[in-house]
Amino acid sequence: MTAFSAPVGELATDVQLPDGDGPFPAVLLRTPYDRTRHRAEARGWARRGFAAVVQDVRGRHGSPGEWHPYAHETADGAATARWIRRQPWNDGRLVASGASYAAHCALVLALDAPEEARPDAVIAAVPALGAAETAREASGVERLLSRAGWWVAHGDRRDSDESALDKALAADPGLLTHLPLTELPERLGRALPSWAGLWRRHDRGRLVSRAAHAGVPLLAVGGHHDHFTEDTVALWRHWGGPSARLLLGPWGHGLVTAPGPDAGPAHRLNLGDLYVRWARRALAGDLAPGRHGAVALGGAGLWLPAGTEGEPRAQRLRLLHGAAFTADPGRPVRSDDLTVPADGPADRCLLLSPPLPRPLDLAGPVRVRLRATAHTPSADWAARLVALTPQGTAERLAVGILRRAEPAGRESGFTVELGRLARRLRAGTRLRLEIAGHHFPAHARNPHTGDDPITAVRLDASRREVDPDSVTLTLPVLPSRPTPTDPAEETLR
Repeated sequence: MTAFSAPVGELATDVQLPDGDGPFPAVLLRTPYDRTRHRAEARGWARRGFAAVVQDVRGRHGSPGEWHPYAHETADGAATARWIRRQPWNDGRLVASGASYAAHCALVLALDAPEEARPDAVIAAVPALGAAETAREASGVERLLSRAGWWVAHGDRRDSDESALDKALAADPGLLTHLPLTELPERLGRALPSWAGLWRRHDRGRLVSRAAHAGVPLLAVGGHHDHFTEDTVALWRHWGGPSARLLLGPWGHGLVTAPGPDAGPAHRLNLGDLYVRWARRALAGDLAPGRHGAVALGGAGLWLPAGTEGEPRAQRLRLLHGAAFTADPGRPVRSDDLTVPADGPADRCLLLSPPLPRPLDLAGPVRVRLRATAHTPSADWAARLVALTPQGTAERLAVGILRRAEPAGRESGFTVELGRLARRLRAGTRLRLEIAGHHFPAHARNPHTGDDPITAVRLDASRREVDPDSVTLTLPVLPSRPTPTDPAEETLR
């Protein structure tokens, strides 16, 4: 194999060529996370006959210029794609690949670049579709912890410090409670000029909308425990290219290196090998048209065909306490703690199911319907579903959060979407449903005043009442034991 570096439009770029005379198909990975961390991945592509091109995006690590997240990736990616296709070692075929922010780079190249610069296939893993998608839930609620962690580690700097937020929180445990949140950079003691602008982005859904007009094959890869699960599935569902494949496992943002508590041996896939095999078939036009793929059934050690959906079924719950509670931003329900306080005034409504009489297989969306009242003009309603196992452990299954603005004291009915589950629950498991006013620090605290949570300087407590008889937890239950599938076969068909 041959490796060399070449400034492409001044951007630092490494190239790894296979043995032999070529020309070869190429794979392009553009990253803000340091191209040198992808050398083993590039060698893996080259060993399998692909020219691997890895590039630092503008303003990061080895590339000059100013770093403005999500601003220059279409133009810079297009210039790099044109350069690749002019090289004697490229046969004109190009796969754009990447995970997280690098998946955004691959997708905008496929969807926004001029026709002649677009790749012939796209691999998008745990895709951070854009600033607006990463900043907020679909309901509009701010994702505080994950965005603070990313911006402190990577924002407005040439290099990265993955542990920067952990160190900052160790020095100042109340860092994310200081108001207004726009002053986070001052608390950190360093400039983060793009931080405030992040929260002014409201173009959520743009890339998914553009995906309907895609003209190339897609492989979308995600995890049930990833921040961007719903975006991964939406991308696959809306993709308009000749074929779209989905692989969704019981993993976190690091995919197979971050397995969830429901992952088993059958879920330990060699993603690198799968990517190469898919890329070969995509470039050869050997993929069947339409949407296919595989979704892991966590806790069961098997995979289901993508698109498998259970039948909506209401789960019976009884109220434990908290039909009336106070959502106090000064003492918010914590996203990082599954312990429920046993004393003091109620800070959430708590409901519990009886033990499951038999194993339950769930595949599809989870939602909670309720009637409730908030005595403030703005209120967030967080619903967290927790599995209490027969062994006595608590495992978070799903979380949803909804923001509502309406006259204080008015009872209303609404639905909180908790995302998708693909999970087998053991017999004897109880389901605990918590309905609260906060889910902090994962999400910013609603100040209850009607002010923007990012710029608010005052927080009020909010009295809440939940009609326990109205609470309906709807689960997607598979009516019979599912027929397993092979994830490689589904992805490569």
